[in-house]
Amino acid sequence: MKKKALYVGSFDPITNGHLDIIKRASVHYENVVVGIAANNQKNSFFSFEDRKMMLQEVLKDSPNIKVDIFTGLLANYVNENKFDFVIRGLRATMDFEYEIQMAQMNARLYNHNVETIFLMTNPKYSFISSSLIKEVFSLGGDIQGLVPEIVLEHMKKKVTREE
Repeated sequence: MKKKALYVGSFDPITNGHLDIIKRASVHYENVVVGIAANNQKNSFFSFEDRKMMLQEVLKDSPNIKVDIFTGLLANYVNENKFDFVIRGLRATMDFEYEIQMAQMNARLYNHNVETIFLMTNPKYSFISSSLIKEVFSLGGDIQGLVPEIVLEHMKKKVTREE
């Protein structure tokens, strides 16, 4: 039986690597929620609402995928919304070391048997991170094909407004 899964991140901005994981997860689960973790400790490029709007636009043709914003502990959000699986994307071994530690801590905090599922990122996206995208973009580099077109448009508009 396919169940309810959560894919969580800051998605600032959403990249094609994120979309690859989301689309692949959506094939295996009846319902996938893309959870934007509201972390006010990070210096954000986009507001949480802007990220949600862009994700909804990019995923509008995927009826089993929803987008939400949450604050606080991931385990609390998982417990409150009765997720069965938490999806995490892995790019390299250093991701795994961090992610396994987080998965094991969260497993202690879940109210029921929630499984963390690791999906390897498609090799053509394995070097991409939101931080790297922002850095390359801010220095005038070409990020075409690394983020959805709507994200690139919003990044260009945002920079133009701030100049």
